[in-house]
Amino acid sequence: MFRKILVANRGEIACRVMRTAQRMGIATVAVYSDADARAPHVLMADEAVRLGPAPAAESYLRPDLILEAARATGADCIHPGYGFLSERESFARACEEAGIAFVGPPPGAIAAMGDKIQSKKLAKTAGVNVVPGFLGEIADTAEAVRIAAEIGFPVMMKASAGGGGKGMRLAWSEADVREGFDAVKREGLASFGDDRVFIEKFVESPRHIEIQVLGDRHGTVLYLGERECSIQRRHQKVVEEAPSPFVTPEMRRAMGEQAVALAKAVGYHSAGTVELIVSGADPTGKSFYFLEMNTRLQVEHPVTEMVTGLDLVEEMIRVAAGERLRFAQDEVRLDGWSVETRIYAEDPYRGFLPSTGRLTRYGPPPVGDGVRVDDGVAEGSEVSMFYDPMIAKLVTHGPTREAAIDRQVRALDRFELRGLGHNVDFLSAIMQHDRFRAGALTTGFIAEEYPEGFAGVSPDERLAGHLAVAAVLVATMRAERDAAIDGQLGAPIRPAPRRVAELGDRRFVVAVSGGSGARTVSVDGAAPVAAALDWPFGDAMARSVVGEEELWLRVAPTLTGARLTARGATHDVRVSLPRVDELQRHMLRKEPPDLSRFLICPMPGLLTQLHVAAGDRVEAGQVVGTIEAMKMENNLRAAKAATVAAVHASVGESLPADFVILEFA
Repeated sequence: MFRKILVANRGEIACRVMRTAQRMGIATVAVYSDADARAPHVLMADEAVRLGPAPAAESYLRPDLILEAARATGADCIHPGYGFLSERESFARACEEAGIAFVGPPPGAIAAMGDKIQSKKLAKTAGVNVVPGFLGEIADTAEAVRIAAEIGFPVMMKASAGGGGKGMRLAWSEADVREGFDAVKREGLASFGDDRVFIEKFVESPRHIEIQVLGDRHGTVLYLGERECSIQRRHQKVVEEAPSPFVTPEMRRAMGEQAVALAKAVGYHSAGTVELIVSGADPTGKSFYFLEMNTRLQVEHPVTEMVTGLDLVEEMIRVAAGERLRFAQDEVRLDGWSVETRIYAEDPYRGFLPSTGRLTRYGPPPVGDGVRVDDGVAEGSEVSMFYDPMIAKLVTHGPTREAAIDRQVRALDRFELRGLGHNVDFLSAIMQHDRFRAGALTTGFIAEEYPEGFAGVSPDERLAGHLAVAAVLVATMRAERDAAIDGQLGAPIRPAPRRVAELGDRRFVVAVSGGSGARTVSVDGAAPVAAALDWPFGDAMARSVVGEEELWLRVAPTLTGARLTARGATHDVRVSLPRVDELQRHMLRKEPPDLSRFLICPMPGLLTQLHVAAGDRVEAGQVVGTIEAMKMENNLRAAKAATVAAVHASVGESLPADFVILEFA
């Protein structure tokens, strides 16, 4: 067995690998860039080596520096995690040549599966179902238009070396191909150094299902069940689960056997994933097709670990050390259900724009009892523009799918994040969505269910009533605290027994009686019930109990009441005395300003294209420029027909969020 392992990665996956290595008694080495000098993975390791400046190209993507760090620290193996160098054949080969074990598949398998065009040809030869399409190189847009028409719309354009949702465009028409083909080439070149593009038929009502495989160096390859990864946004996975609610035992066997056949065809060992696209419109489940093979550990591997009881990182390390797998195919068991949500630094209320900044408060939910958190941040950590925006992975397990989902909802309510935008509310909304809970999933779920973006969850009457009570209890506790400040407020103050809580256009009259030890509340004259709010002053989290219902809330007191968040719903709840509420109804409401005459930069990024100048006429929806952020191109469109009055930015400028790029007359 190895003595010391170097983890050639950062963030949550570096911490994840180190936890297993330390449990196995293996010393750990971290590498870091200047941006990560005090990151959790650096503090967690036994040793740490600086690689270079913050940009990945000058640090985590430098195999020479990583190998030098391994030699300097005496590491006898390297785990690449995922991303960065994990699927670089040249890096795996360089490790071998340096006499350092690579904890992953052989270089030949990485090369064979890394080229999406060649991998599909290999899959077809191995007897794996392949999506109809054109697997040759495409010279230009004109040829792309011709090929797409021959295949039949809709089609998917993909960068040959792509992955992680980058370098992909769906085309429903010739116009879509003309608009997107060059963008796919540019994204492929920027992200992977390869601008080749291929085109394949887009499977309608598609489900994204993947098979986890595991092989040793002695010819044994097994499949460990499937994961459902259909909940995606812009081809980036958001929610994963194991097993899939769509897959039958017969499907699982057929998919698993094809995945094993492909792995054996390329001499695969270690952990890997065969990704499949499945037609949800085919009730027989027989219409599944090979997409690609990821020759590394997947982000979503924890859901497989939760249902199989295996530690995939440990298995990878043992395989790299030459050990045989310790179990056979018929010993693989799937126990219960597991769901994973990805906590991203992005603002779902602003079109899911990336959010950077410092985590001024980071409080994940308690782990255990079916709850697991994989993270690589801590309070005070900086989420920068240089790396992936994922903050953490929240994983839950239960005896049934419904139980695992319910645990997700409760755990998301207890996830406390402050300092930057995050998608916790959005994830909670998905977990509660009727269609998600019914298992009627496709890769178009988010686009179909949230076509106008995410604006929060409108609470039902029960949840709204609970939020109203919680807001009134916040106001009551603040008033009681003020009354307890001896000698500073004059005459004794007693909290008002009745208050009005306003949520949007809904009003609740809440009567509170009793002290903090034994309160009762009555809502709109209903029978009184016991109520309690466990909310230490200054904390952002509170536990609220009304009758038999318990709710965890994020609490932010305001001048007029409180901002409360639970179950994906965030509301500024106005709390006032009945007479004040009556008078407030006659006050004028402040209207938000009209910003449609400005083109505003939606996120920090590089302005790579600007198609208009002062005096030009634009139409509603017309693409007027492009911002690149995190190696993804984002088209900027005019909100309405207008004339450009002024231009305030130039191509090549790095712009902050909310910068005014154009003004319209």
